[in-house]
Amino acid sequence: MAKKDLTVITTHINADFDALASMLAAQKLYPDALVVFPGSQEKNLRNFFIKSMVYLFNMAEIKDIDFSNLKRLVLVDTRQAGRIGKLAELLERPDLEIHIYDHHPPMANDISGHLEVHEPTGATVTILTEMIKKRGIEISPDEATIMCLGIYEDTGSFTFPSTTEKDFDAAAFLLSKGANLNVVSNLISREISPEQVGLLNDMIQAATRYIINGVEIVITTVTTDNYFSDFAFLVHKMVKMENLDAIFAIARMADKMYVVARSRIPEVDVGAIVTPLGGGGHTFAAAATIKGKTLVQIEHELTEILYKNIRSRSRAKDLMSSPAITIGADVSCKEAAALLTRYNINALLVTEGKDIEQKLRGSITRQIIEKALYHLLGHIPVKEYMNTELAYVKPDAELPEIQEKIIENKQRVLPVIDNGVIKGVITRTDLLNVLVRQSQHKSHNFPDLLKEPGHARTRNINKFMKERLSRRIIDILESIGRMAEEIGFGAYVVGGFVRDLFLYRPNEDMDIVIEGDGIIFAKKYAKTVQARIHAYEKFGTAVIIFADDFKIDVASARMEYYKFPAALPTVEMSSIKLDLFRRDFTVNTLAIQLNPDKFGTLIDFFSAQKDLKEKTIRVLHNLSFVEDPTRVFRAIRFEQRFGFTIGKLTSGLIENAVKMGFFRRLSGRRVFAELRQLLEEENPTAAIIRLHAYDLLPVIHPSITLTKELVDLFNAIKKVLSWHDLLFLDESYMKWAVYFLALIRHCDMETTREICSRIELAPRHRDIFIKDRFEADRCLYWMERNLPLANSTLYHQLSHFKIELTLYMMAATKNENVKKSISNYFTRLRQIHTSVTGKDLLKMGLEPGPLFKKILQNVLDAKLNGQLKTRNDELGFVKELCSTTST
Repeated sequence: MAKKDLTVITTHINADFDALASMLAAQKLYPDALVVFPGSQEKNLRNFFIKSMVYLFNMAEIKDIDFSNLKRLVLVDTRQAGRIGKLAELLERPDLEIHIYDHHPPMANDISGHLEVHEPTGATVTILTEMIKKRGIEISPDEATIMCLGIYEDTGSFTFPSTTEKDFDAAAFLLSKGANLNVVSNLISREISPEQVGLLNDMIQAATRYIINGVEIVITTVTTDNYFSDFAFLVHKMVKMENLDAIFAIARMADKMYVVARSRIPEVDVGAIVTPLGGGGHTFAAAATIKGKTLVQIEHELTEILYKNIRSRSRAKDLMSSPAITIGADVSCKEAAALLTRYNINALLVTEGKDIEQKLRGSITRQIIEKALYHLLGHIPVKEYMNTELAYVKPDAELPEIQEKIIENKQRVLPVIDNGVIKGVITRTDLLNVLVRQSQHKSHNFPDLLKEPGHARTRNINKFMKERLSRRIIDILESIGRMAEEIGFGAYVVGGFVRDLFLYRPNEDMDIVIEGDGIIFAKKYAKTVQARIHAYEKFGTAVIIFADDFKIDVASARMEYYKFPAALPTVEMSSIKLDLFRRDFTVNTLAIQLNPDKFGTLIDFFSAQKDLKEKTIRVLHNLSFVEDPTRVFRAIRFEQRFGFTIGKLTSGLIENAVKMGFFRRLSGRRVFAELRQLLEEENPTAAIIRLHAYDLLPVIHPSITLTKELVDLFNAIKKVLSWHDLLFLDESYMKWAVYFLALIRHCDMETTREICSRIELAPRHRDIFIKDRFEADRCLYWMERNLPLANSTLYHQLSHFKIELTLYMMAATKNENVKKSISNYFTRLRQIHTSVTGKDLLKMGLEPGPLFKKILQNVLDAKLNGQLKTRNDELGFVKELCSTTST
């Protein structure tokens, strides 16, 4: 077969449904191309293909093709020369044009193409489907079915962790084109033949379990005289049956060796592990075909690779809380009780002195302290009752050792010590969380981005970050991590930035927490990136300001405690865990580690992902509103902003805080700071209704109450502000002030003064709410009774009001003619200015004085009223005015 400018589309040996679907999709992009299988296909694929869909392909066999005229080779679902059989010989041609479409991660020995389209989607056909959709290429229902089949198989029906949003979008598009899910379902669901059952049983019997750095790996080896094309399917079946984290199945079939690998945990990247064996794949699925080696050789080589590549998921330094909270041996039991309560912990390490650098003497628990107090022994030093037989571990200790020492020694806390220095502490709760997480990692479906956080308290979201964040933000985060690593600190991006990342909301306000000295870090980093810095030594915080005024907030990891209800917090240096524990709500406790070796590791101590998924606002502990009642305002603000619901327990705690009168202890300044932010939200109406529901409006002032009229006015303001913002005028205004004017509308002047005094409003703002507001209300009253008005009269009535008052007036009036008049002032009259100036009057021989102002005002009035159009009109009007005046 000879053909001018020949294009050939091919894929990998042992082609699966994604490979088949991708070749079909590529044929839609290269309609004159020949489709060629480089070798065998999976049995399930061959049966399906032979029986039904061959008519869709411009198919040819390798032996029938004259490759002398080959111009272009199109590779789909692979970039590995070793996986395209005899066609790899063509790659040596210097004049051959190679186009590659693939979803597998890049490898060191990838083929280089003249055109490379690569995206980390769940299936290669997803990439090609998106291109077909963009180009408006028509596809038949049968073609859509095959392409959909490729997506369903390679994403495990959208359950594999490699599945992306684009896979769902592509499948939806294919369904709209008539893809038949009954066909897809029948082909995806396979029954096991008796021969396959026998081989699967051999695989299970031959399985060897390895614990490598705390991670369980299964390697199984089998030999069969026959070639089983569905070997990968049997490996997947074994993973489910045996509930495995990771498996490497090695099979000798005929004269070749095959390795199929599957992983359900991020610690085991099977794609990277299989690559040195000559194979490839992605993090959770990979395969290799090997010649010239025995089963024993391959297993030995694989084991060595595993020990080099798999890092421990649970070392002491990763699990510990740092710094550890300690107490001196001579401190009394009464003081120890106060310390346990302050830090909300159940055990303390006891040292020789009060300094953490002092020698460890033992530990003491809350239970012992409480019994001592019960027996009136509060004055006795803790050294008299402490546990002195205390096991400890080094920072690199792995989970089995940690587990053994905590359980066998029945310790509440396990010190982590390096060269005699206490580096941190691991609690029984820390250990329990890890053990629960490990058991839940083995669920049949890998967790999606917002799955129950108990399934993965820490996991890497590097890929997700790069999909969602700009290149600049990623570069900044990576450079922060590198700098922190250089000076021996831990760096994390925390709070709202991470929360909004998962909510798909834009947010580039970065809060960086440093485990170490935040100011030292900020100064070094600012110098490196040539940025300015404002440091606040007292609080251990700093702001880094780039040349384009982009800002990053940096803080040392810290913890807070409150000496009495509604007090301002006392701050101490701490660890990332305790830093997150001091935050207001669980949804704000997510952190992402930035140090290079753990870049992109998501940390979730407090089930934040669960609450994001369930759209719930929840406090971290039951005394949260007692310690800081202003958190209630923030709870309502976040609830309305995100469309969440305040949790049942949290709602009850708000009601308790109101009933107990904790808000009475708040300063007006703190109340107003929260109210102001609330009024800046997109929909303050719902928030004000929520404040009323919790009986919190009187906290601002007893005279402020919720009425239907107030709700209607808030809604009217929202419409007016939306209208104003769409004018795109080059002016700013205080959104909160417009709503606050409505909130106090029915307060008399004396009450308004009280409110402004209570909330400690800045003097520059007080006139707006006291003097100017009453003038605005009088102006509205006058306008409603005197319209229509000349433009000049309207201008003089409104021009001395600040923009916030004019917007308030437009919302407050129910008279449509008044609204139109104010709109006319905003959009047209405000922009009118005279061309004639005082200099022109001087040139005309007029003497400067009060007359100047009167003349210019008359010119403006005439122009506002449409009497004057041009500069000459204005000059003529002035001359006529002067002649009339002189007469």
